[in-house]
Amino acid sequence: MDRSYLFAPGHNEKLLSKVFDAGADAVMLDLEDAVPLDHKDTARRLVAEVLVDHPAWVRVNAAGTDLCAADLEAVGAVAHGIRIPKTESPDDVRWVAERAPGKPIIRAIESARGVLAAYDIARVPGVRHLAMGGVDLQRDLSAGNGNLQTLYVRSQLVVASRAAGIERPIDSVYPQLDDETGLREQAQFALSLGFFGKSAIHPRQLTVLHEVFTPNDEEIAWAQEVVAAFVCRRCRPTIAERRVRRRTCRRPSQTSPGTGRKPPQATKLMRWGRHNRCGLTTVSAEVPRPFQPFELRRRSSPGVLAPGEHQFSPR
Repeated sequence: MDRSYLFAPGHNEKLLSKVFDAGADAVMLDLEDAVPLDHKDTARRLVAEVLVDHPAWVRVNAAGTDLCAADLEAVGAVAHGIRIPKTESPDDVRWVAERAPGKPIIRAIESARGVLAAYDIARVPGVRHLAMGGVDLQRDLSAGNGNLQTLYVRSQLVVASRAAGIERPIDSVYPQLDDETGLREQAQFALSLGFFGKSAIHPRQLTVLHEVFTPNDEEIAWAQEVVAAFVCRRCRPTIAERRVRRRTCRRPSQTSPGTGRKPPQATKLMRWGRHNRCGLTTVSAEVPRPFQPFELRRRSSPGVLAPGEHQFSPR
């Protein structure tokens, strides 16, 4: 996932030549609000030329309009993905997806109708992210520009994204360029609610966004352990092994001649299922007696237990 999405107006040839070197994780070339109506054709031409050598997202005009249809005809085939503004229904998504098949889509929520339809919008095939369009949304709701004023909306987008099984939503731009403290506070607030990544309107905002949305060492270590445990399927316990709090680790070895089976020494019981193959640390310390693991002991003869012998005996 990307930590930052840097916007650049599509009709500004000078900015188009610089935006890809600014250091953003992703670039958003704009054909909508940042482009005057009489410069739309120029913007489409310039953006289409840039996209040949530089992958980027493109924000098109509102779905269902002639402007959007012209945008998609010009850049739909070469854009990395499409951001659709002012989304209010799943039909808006389908309309764009039909004209840009196979392209990932970011759906910007910028009105009360869009907030209420967020889950249905997120479920449409092709949608990768929901995004909060803060400035227009605050205007539509007659709300202030503080964080708490949009708490419900942000939480709604997080819940809708999670329920629909798509990636985490993207936060809106912070329009005050000289307020680094406010930018950091808003980014941290969005991250704490479940957002990941934020739109930017100037390169000077990128440093703060990358600091906020970069996982720390503890989070990275935890994620690596989870992935290792998931990948190492050989350490999955059977029901019997779960009962005795032990897991069987089968290590690669040559098979016994003529049998096609692994020799007995290829199977080793390890406490708590920690497995050396996947990089997890093997736990060998003794466990307090009330919770001490058990191990299987062979019966003295098939089907018969020796006097005083139990099938599961403490170590």
